[in-house]
Amino acid sequence: MAKLHFRYAAMNAGKSVALLQVGHNYESLGKQMLIVKPAVDSKGGDRVVSRLGVERPVDFLWADGEPLPVSEVKFDVILVDEAQFLSERQVNELLDVAVRVGITVIAYGLRTDFRGDSFPGAARLLCLAHEIEEIRTLCRCGSKATMNLRKIAGAPVFDGDQVAIDDGSVEYESVCAACHQRERVTAGASWD
Repeated sequence: MAKLHFRYAAMNAGKSVALLQVGHNYESLGKQMLIVKPAVDSKGGDRVVSRLGVERPVDFLWADGEPLPVSEVKFDVILVDEAQFLSERQVNELLDVAVRVGITVIAYGLRTDFRGDSFPGAARLLCLAHEIEEIRTLCRCGSKATMNLRKIAGAPVFDGDQVAIDDGSVEYESVCAACHQRERVTAGASWD
């Protein structure tokens, strides 16, 4: 049986480059793959772009409400970048494609946003995925980074829109829970 996999991490952990490596492996074996990303993710346009500079075109920019094109070609694998931006409906469809159609699906994305809140797509993937894997990265203190810190003009912020893509004034840093909480307290922000 094919499975739905969710590989999550904090930002800058190498999720996109890991997706590209897995894609390369499938291609080198002559396998059919479909690389997908949510249409709402405008970063990189119609490409999967890693911070290491490795990139490749997306096969399908997936708008919510649009079906995956799985009846056209017999795919061996579907790779999904920025899966946190998927809707719950889209994640439900990924599960259906894995169990009913028999195509392995590997989704890569963030687990939480800069506030520590779940993204709808990530929350649904954590509920439905057959296999869940954490891709690890480090915090500035050397601990395992599990959270994302949003900075505007170098200062941490804890409120605002959940999604801020391609905004040049916004930066993100992967941090551990202790450093995230320390920054939250210093900024006078609460969990409310």
